[in-house]
Amino acid sequence: GAWYQFEVWRRFTDVQLPRRSVVARVLWRDAAGKPVLWDTQAPAGYARGQMPRAEPEYPVDDGSPAGQWGKVAMRLQAPPQARMAVVELYLQWAAGGQVAWSGVKLEPMAAPGPRRVRLATVHFRPKEGKEAAEKVALFEPLVAQAAQQRADLVVLPESLTYYGTGRTYAECAEPVPGPSTKALGEMAKRHHCYLVAGLLEREGEVCYNTAALIAPDGSLAGKYRKVCLPRSEIEGGLTPGSEYPVFDTPWGRVGMMICYDGFFPEVARQLKNAGAEVIAWPVWGCNPLLGRARACENQVYLVSSTYTDAKDDWMVSAVFDPWGQILGQCQDWGTVSVTEVDLNARPRWASLGNFGDQLPAHRPPAVGE
Repeated sequence: GAWYQFEVWRRFTDVQLPRRSVVARVLWRDAAGKPVLWDTQAPAGYARGQMPRAEPEYPVDDGSPAGQWGKVAMRLQAPPQARMAVVELYLQWAAGGQVAWSGVKLEPMAAPGPRRVRLATVHFRPKEGKEAAEKVALFEPLVAQAAQQRADLVVLPESLTYYGTGRTYAECAEPVPGPSTKALGEMAKRHHCYLVAGLLEREGEVCYNTAALIAPDGSLAGKYRKVCLPRSEIEGGLTPGSEYPVFDTPWGRVGMMICYDGFFPEVARQLKNAGAEVIAWPVWGCNPLLGRARACENQVYLVSSTYTDAKDDWMVSAVFDPWGQILGQCQDWGTVSVTEVDLNARPRWASLGNFGDQLPAHRPPAVGE
């Protein structure tokens, strides 16, 4: 039941795909060296249904390149029945490769406290107004509602300064940072929360479908340009983005994707690969099963904000957990839903254990990787 800090250093050469070939594992065993179960008193969130066996742990590699010493480390909680740990250090699937390991440690540490964050989604169609400033102002009462419930992150819908204007994408596009991010920054500062808002961005003659992350101090913390564009946006003159940035906050790492991105597993996976723990998803409309899948397959929390009516049995404004389940959902227009989650709680799967920790070592090679 105690907590430990695991670390080991490694240096490899001539290994084509080190994330799959240079791997450390920690196995929990009882006094006789046999596998153990997580008992029925395991903390909330550590198991669902039948208690799983304590599966191997996969500490995370820091990604240092070939020929350099890199650290593989993770905080681990021993199962209550565990009395020993077996450390396994691998070089696999790398003919002609070499790896040196050094400095294996498994040291007691204080139990980490929870890392709670309150995630909020807004369910609203900004029908009134034509100008960007008018559209942004319509969300003020909803952000205030979320702030009254102590929301840390509030997700607004896609291209909100374009919705219902009857204008073209180019006519609604503006610089980011620009007037709308300034107004959103003032809103975030008033309500002491992070905001994610879908906007149309102009950079010179080029226009993007963009999600902006606004910090509680009013600054632009970052932006993401939609990578996967549907036919209508291509015909409307938008240009796809090409990067998958992830941003640090005091409570965790945030990535963003937009609407049609959800149809393609690569987008959320790239954000996960970059360290995202929460993905904000402004989305005009989509199949909610894809929201469940993106959250589950990447072991992240996903927050969607949609223009789809909740009665339509289609996309929802909701918070999805790493099991793909909906924790909180808006039902009516002009409402918010706020859900508190603990980013330090690691879901445990029967036969897989901490599935999210295994993604680097077990996911398939990308083409050309």
